Amino acid sequence: MTTGLKTNSRFPVKAFLAGVMLICVAAVLCAQDAGISAGGRWMEYDSQDQMTLVKNARFELPADNSLPGSESSPKIILFCTAGKLKLADFRPNAMIAPPNRPGFWGQPQMEVTVRVDNSHSNHGWNWVNGHFLSMDKGTVREMLGAQVFKVEVATPRGPEIANFSPAGLDLGRVKNACGLTPKKPD
Repeated sequence: MTTGLKTNSRFPVKAFLAGVMLICVAAVLCAQDAGISAGGRWMEYDSQDQMTLVKNARFELPADNSLPGSESSPKIILFCTAGKLKLADFRPNAMIAPPNRPGFWGQPQMEVTVRVDNSHSNHGWNWVNGHFLSMDKGTVREMLGAQVFKVEVATPRGPEIANFSPAGLDLGRVKNACGLTPKKPD
């Protein structure tokens, strides 16, 4: 006796194949973002543009602490293309205050206080949509050779300090990928 219901025996096979395909896509995406140690607490992520064959490198340094109200610690990220530094970000990963000064071209900036080992200085870093600050190349070069690097940034709760330990970075890797060498603070 037949009930008139048609069963689809292909469904489990299709579901299985879709699951395998999903796992493969996830593995490829994760492999593209797999970093290698660049020394100390630094991680390096390398890629190559498939059209131009230009090499790209990203160096990331997580902070030793988190800022209040954040879900992850602040980061310093260096973006390098074709052997040159293109962008250096300070990402607080917490809400920051609005810009407090205009830059030379009128762009919004935030004045931050930076400590490099035993030297302190103030810098105007470009404020990017309230998410991160774009660092100047001079500060990046000072940080590369430092043992201690701290950034005091304005937040809605007042000033907060992100502490970094940049020591141990393989300076040869950064010179090859970004064209950067360390510099002592003035």
